[in-house]
Amino acid sequence: MESNFVDYVKIVCRSGKGGRGSMHLRHVKYQPNGGPDGGDGGHGGDIILRGNHNYWTLLHLKYQKHVFAEHGGNGGRDKCHGTDGKNAYIDVPCGTVVYNAETGKYVCDVTYDGQEVVLLKGGRGGLGNFQFRTATRQAPRFAQPGEPMQEMTVILELKLLADVGLVGFPNAGKSTLLSALSSARPKIANYPFTTLEPSLGIVSYRDGKSFVMADIPGIIEGASGGRGLGLRFLRHIERNSLLLFMVPGDTDEAVHDIKHDYEVLLNELREFNPELADKHRVLAVTKSDLLDEELIEMLRETLPTDLPVVFISAVSGYGLDELKDTLWRELNSASNKLQNITSEDTLVHRDKDMSSFQTELHDEGADEEDIEYLDEDELEDVDDSDAYEVYDPEEER
Repeated sequence: MESNFVDYVKIVCRSGKGGRGSMHLRHVKYQPNGGPDGGDGGHGGDIILRGNHNYWTLLHLKYQKHVFAEHGGNGGRDKCHGTDGKNAYIDVPCGTVVYNAETGKYVCDVTYDGQEVVLLKGGRGGLGNFQFRTATRQAPRFAQPGEPMQEMTVILELKLLADVGLVGFPNAGKSTLLSALSSARPKIANYPFTTLEPSLGIVSYRDGKSFVMADIPGIIEGASGGRGLGLRFLRHIERNSLLLFMVPGDTDEAVHDIKHDYEVLLNELREFNPELADKHRVLAVTKSDLLDEELIEMLRETLPTDLPVVFISAVSGYGLDELKDTLWRELNSASNKLQNITSEDTLVHRDKDMSSFQTELHDEGADEEDIEYLDEDELEDVDDSDAYEVYDPEEER
């Protein structure tokens, strides 16, 4: 059965182009000199990303390969303004990161519910000839075309937002711990790779406080080279401020295995993203109900000293209160809590230089193919060219 957890999609996005300005001269009975009355074109629609807490995966976008905004309408006679194109909204779960599929560059980030980020800006509508009238040019026979649309293929990646990320080998007890500390009910079984998709759980603490814990599929030695499930799911702990390493301590050579397993896990994280090794870490030795107190005290003296170590058993509840106290203390001391990449709500992505925005010249009675286009440099040859300064495409609307 295909999983409903989708954390990677690729979509072709295209904003709307601006409508063309109208070149129209008023011809009405009893008004022989009606003058220009061509209206402006409408603005093209934007492509907008919107955070929605009702979604927790990108499943609703899995089969939506194209998102197009509406084009702006053309201007009309009697100074009629063209209709503005409707914006196209893409609802995504909180924690979605957007990359340019062609260049691989980071574009924007959606981190909270209701956040709106303009991914592609729609083209502005062209100005009608009514806007170009002056005292010395009373019948301008030209108008502006609309700005072109923008197009970009984007990759949407979901990175779960959590405070604590669980890292460990298969069958290390991660899912069991999550179910013991929270109301989450991940799949638990006695065979490797039981967890095939990330799970979130809210852990209750004292005085009504809580924090979010994320369980990801287990990784094995060589995962950076593609073994097991690889490192695909490690993106879901990139935003966690604290990593909880879980190593079972129920083996005959527990001293060697715990140190070795911890180093292997840490190395795999470095292979995926070196910044993960800089996060606050806690080591939990699981299945400690199978160890006696004498062995536990002996293990404490041989384990790494650069991070807190807690012996726990999710089945019997041994050490869970101490674990929660340690996690809460480390979360409060972490200076890089939730290392989110922030982005302004009004972020606009533009690939094209609009400085060559052209002015469209209509000759009265000319056919569509006879329309002449002038660049801004050529406007100097037109009388009163300074009248175009207010239509510099780099200015604010």
